[in-house]
Amino acid sequence: MPKEFLLHSHHNGLKTAALLGLLTAMILAVGYWLGGSGGLVFAVFLSLALNAGSYFFSDKLALRAMRAQPVSEAEFPALYQIVRELATTAGQPMPRLYVSPTLQPNAFATGRNPQHAAVAVTTGITQLLDRRELRAVIGHELSHVYNRDILISSVAAALAGIVTSLAQLAIFLPLGGGSDDDDSPNPAGLLLMLILGPLAATIIQLAISRNREYQADADGAALTRDPLALASALEKIQYGAHRLPLPADNRLTSAAHLMIANPLRGGGIASLFSTHPPMEQRVARLRQQAGAVYR
Repeated sequence: MPKEFLLHSHHNGLKTAALLGLLTAMILAVGYWLGGSGGLVFAVFLSLALNAGSYFFSDKLALRAMRAQPVSEAEFPALYQIVRELATTAGQPMPRLYVSPTLQPNAFATGRNPQHAAVAVTTGITQLLDRRELRAVIGHELSHVYNRDILISSVAAALAGIVTSLAQLAIFLPLGGGSDDDDSPNPAGLLLMLILGPLAATIIQLAISRNREYQADADGAALTRDPLALASALEKIQYGAHRLPLPADNRLTSAAHLMIANPLRGGGIASLFSTHPPMEQRVARLRQQAGAVYR
């Protein structure tokens, strides 16, 4: 694997460890605050269960959300050729390939590591992009895999789920400060947990997603040696996604951060929590990268 991918993978591993340490400490503290030693024990087991589930099954959940199906080389020979070429260049194993029967142009990668990775594209993106642009998009998605971005996202999503579960647990456990004859939870404390707990975990997840998109753009362009092709592809994908937004149901919302472009309709306060940087900035960076390469 090229040195730059090893470096970014190492940095993302450190970020994953830091995120785990910070949020796990917070979760254990909240568990103890809500239920004393019993709440602490519950928080520990919940952390282990949700992290294991996210680590081993996150790829299946994302693929199911987009109704993506595995495809053979006979069905999509050009796609296989592109992915095999880029994986060989990066010195990495061939990922599993999936196609989603979705007209919106989009793509995503999932899996806990390069040995258990999957790359999925929609029918819409195969119809919209030319071969050079599709190759650039695949380079972006493979960079997510090689940089261990998917692992970071899975960990953040799992920890967000833990915080939410603990907030729900507050309904059944009394909080400190209640009267001896009243075992119901403190309404103010419960409201605070229900709002701020999931919000804090979500903000952390989204902040990581924004940073990783810029890095995957840069690394994907370096892998394909064609930043202008990725810039062109992103502009087309952005236009297509705006014309054909996906419904914001629970399954698609949980998988949206994996996509190369936001598949949901934005606007209003929802834009504050977008999992993707502004497309104009991504395109501008890629053109700047191309200028540095060709200078």
